[in-house]
Amino acid sequence: MKKLLFAGALLASRAVPGQSVSPTTAPAARDSLSHAVEVVQPKPAPVADKNELKYNLNTSGTHFFKVTFLNQTWLRLNQSNPGTTVIQEAKPQTLDIGLRRTRMQMFGQLNDRAFIYLQFGMNNFNYLNGFPGFNTAGTPSNRKIAAFFHDAVGEYLVFRDKDYLKVGGGLTIVNGLSRFSQPSVSSIMSMDVPVFAQATVDQTDEFSRKLTVYARGQVGKIDYRFALSDPFPIQTTGATPPALSSNATFALKGHHKQVQGFVAYQFLDKETNQTPGYMTGTYLGKKRMLNLEGGFVYQKNAVWHRENVADTVYQNLNLWSVAAFLDMPVSPAKGSAINAYLGYFHTDYGKDYLRFNGIMNPASGSTVTLPGVSGIQGNAFPMFGTGNVLYSQVGYLLPQDLLGRGNGALMPYAQAQIARYTRLTEPLGVYNIGLNWLIRGHNSKMTLDYQNRPYYGTSGTQLAPAGRRGQLTLQYQVFI
Repeated sequence: MKKLLFAGALLASRAVPGQSVSPTTAPAARDSLSHAVEVVQPKPAPVADKNELKYNLNTSGTHFFKVTFLNQTWLRLNQSNPGTTVIQEAKPQTLDIGLRRTRMQMFGQLNDRAFIYLQFGMNNFNYLNGFPGFNTAGTPSNRKIAAFFHDAVGEYLVFRDKDYLKVGGGLTIVNGLSRFSQPSVSSIMSMDVPVFAQATVDQTDEFSRKLTVYARGQVGKIDYRFALSDPFPIQTTGATPPALSSNATFALKGHHKQVQGFVAYQFLDKETNQTPGYMTGTYLGKKRMLNLEGGFVYQKNAVWHRENVADTVYQNLNLWSVAAFLDMPVSPAKGSAINAYLGYFHTDYGKDYLRFNGIMNPASGSTVTLPGVSGIQGNAFPMFGTGNVLYSQVGYLLPQDLLGRGNGALMPYAQAQIARYTRLTEPLGVYNIGLNWLIRGHNSKMTLDYQNRPYYGTSGTQLAPAGRRGQLTLQYQVFI
């Protein structure tokens, strides 16, 4: 027995040949085999970073609730249109910092058929937010009033587990004119969308959203949506409505519903169809998209103008478009991809309608006046009008290893908006070139964009181009 005990002790001491004991260890610990043995725990496997905030409502994850956050910050240098003033001082150029979009989405598939979608946030927040010091009611304005509900939608899936038909309603961007009339702004290929495609933005809608009932879905290769909207009166924009004149403006009398429809034929992959309305800007080579698209917006007696001094003439709002959309990988092995869009828009807002608009305009006024239009300062140009528009964009996602592993990817792009509006003597041309640095896809990206646009002077009853100005913008987008 003594020999067996001695052999067991000897084997135990040899089981830890590499063991070292700290000189500060107590003698009792050094003498104890239980303290001398070092137990090495296996390292846990690395956990992949999550890029979404999602709570599953069932074990399979088919029922869920999700929250997203988006912030787009701009640093911009702009050559001002002639006569531009900023808080009553002449400014030939401006440098401003702003929040183009700050949004929070909350949505989820609550059960097999019910879907809810909410979006809250603000847009175009720069140092002029809330300016001038008094609003049209004569009360002090407030720079802190900016955020609002963009969307509040409930949707019902008619056929279980099939996207054939979804019916919904609420405050929504579901729209008929084009894919850029209902863009998913977190995934756009360029720095900004072609805002002219959001045809009634902040006129008879709430930042492109209207109170709407709709039906949408995907049947085979067809993606469709049809909507009946209840437009807001022009009197509720917060600005003084334009006076009745020989040029069409939105009517101050009468109220009619708006009918909209959009159909896309998808030759290859299908569009993402989860959230109501929103259409992806670029899939960054993750899908093979080739679409032919068309849409329309119609509203009876939406606009008016004056003829023969005393006669008031009402006209219909009649907008339609046809387009082709391409977004697909070029070299899957290298991660390169192409995005391209070409669209033709017929925009009939009534006789000689024309509206200037400047995105997050960095200027507050102008010493120059043009007949029948307002808001011509800063970076504004005639964005909307009765006539026809050709819009195109193209971008190329360069190989993923160009900057080295883990350093993101580059995507240069170009945009062009060419319009022939009846109030202009010559076609309008607005051009953008830019470069995306996709640090982590759309979740973290920087965009440098240069825009070249015309400014205008008077030519009889029309407006004529008088020169051109430029704008350089750096955007940083964070999205989860």
